Amino acid sequence: MKRLRNFTLFCSISFMALCLMPFVAGSQDIPHPSTYIPKLYTIEQHKKFYDDPRPYLKTYGPKQVVPPALYQKLSYNVEEMKKEWSALVGFKAPDVVGKIAPEIKPGKYTYKDVQNNAAFKKLLWPDLYNRMKPGGPPFVGSIPEFEVVPTRQYYWALPIAQATKENQGKTKLDGKGYLVPDSWIAGYPFPRPSGNFKAQQIMYNVEKRYLSYGLDFYLIGRVIGFNKSMKMDFDGQYQVRHARLAGRTQAGPLGYLDDRAKNRGESKTFVMDFPAPRDVAGTAQSALYYADPSKADMLMVYVPSMRRVRKMTSTDTQDPIMGMDQIYDDNEGWMQKLSPTRYPYKFEVVEEREFLVPAPTLDGAEYISKSGEFRNVRLERRPLYVVKLTQLDRNYVYKYRLFYIDKETFNYYHVENYDWKDRLYRTWDGNYSFFPEMGTSTWSGSFILMVDHIDQHSSVEQPYQLPAIWGRRDLSLEGYMGAK
Repeated sequence: MKRLRNFTLFCSISFMALCLMPFVAGSQDIPHPSTYIPKLYTIEQHKKFYDDPRPYLKTYGPKQVVPPALYQKLSYNVEEMKKEWSALVGFKAPDVVGKIAPEIKPGKYTYKDVQNNAAFKKLLWPDLYNRMKPGGPPFVGSIPEFEVVPTRQYYWALPIAQATKENQGKTKLDGKGYLVPDSWIAGYPFPRPSGNFKAQQIMYNVEKRYLSYGLDFYLIGRVIGFNKSMKMDFDGQYQVRHARLAGRTQAGPLGYLDDRAKNRGESKTFVMDFPAPRDVAGTAQSALYYADPSKADMLMVYVPSMRRVRKMTSTDTQDPIMGMDQIYDDNEGWMQKLSPTRYPYKFEVVEEREFLVPAPTLDGAEYISKSGEFRNVRLERRPLYVVKLTQLDRNYVYKYRLFYIDKETFNYYHVENYDWKDRLYRTWDGNYSFFPEMGTSTWSGSFILMVDHIDQHSSVEQPYQLPAIWGRRDLSLEGYMGAK
């Protein structure tokens, strides 16, 4: 059972990581990623998993690691990006917050301040409020102290903003609020969600997200699992190559990666493997995702003990993944396609206001302690949408989901999943890093926390991400295993 749980946990990681690697196609002056991507032990020389407050994104971030030609290609004028994005969404975050509990000012606080000041309960979603305490069973991720920092304006890279502007108004929804095939071209489809289908517009922004260098990246990370006594029961590693196949804006070819992607309606692809633990070492997985929600994605896995490649059942995305505290549809917090026929939802915006959320890191100084506490945590007032997706098919594992989504970037910080007894089942929390000159949010330098509240198990993941240029062969199991 332990080997099966570990294998399941690693598959889960594989799916989580699937959206975390940059694909920049075909520039002769940019070296192949294999010439600059680091090993995990090299990264951990700059940032250990436990008790390490070093701001490693300032000393070993993309600016220090990525070839100058690629870094320059993905960097733009900061003031122009700010101006373009604020014009698209219609506001700047610092201008629209500070209305709720204004007495909570920037500064340092502890969990005792939270307990003694009811204003914090107005600004924190319930699960985050409950994590404001010293570390201890049953879950990792407690926050005993934190700093509230001033709200910043965030934005996307200039080509993403330009694509959003150029295609504004072109993306269409049908009479039930579902995306009309081929109407989306590139950019965020609904920069100012409104109308009867506002909630669905928000979720399509999430679905078409340009997180992590536009979803062209390399990712490597470590994930640790804990039982309810907070005893570590899993310690694994994974690495991912990922490419965006449609809606490409930053690195050529633009639009679709190639004719195959266009003709087959492919949206993104990845390949990943697991160097550790030993019982799953050598396992590799590939995934090819289609834009059409009715078309089954192609998921393949290489199992070294069998020396065989096996096709996975992508139609049952409710299976727990590789021992992690999530199912396949929970990858990256949410990887489920919106469909009018396969597990359809009722969509609602239940709140639209500011919250205190984990601030996107600029330096990677946040860390986890040996006692499972999150340290050097910085919180920031952000304008959020709270979107509720209520499942209309009782055969699905969750009755409803709640998403806490940033109104300025459409990145989501927290996802709650409830079972059919209305119990909080699983939660996902993701923080981001932000690179101002690149106009991008990534997973680097942050923590991803996954909690199963019913089985009382938790996992924490520390990923490191870089932009990367991959070809089709790099992103196939055949090519990947041939390079090993």
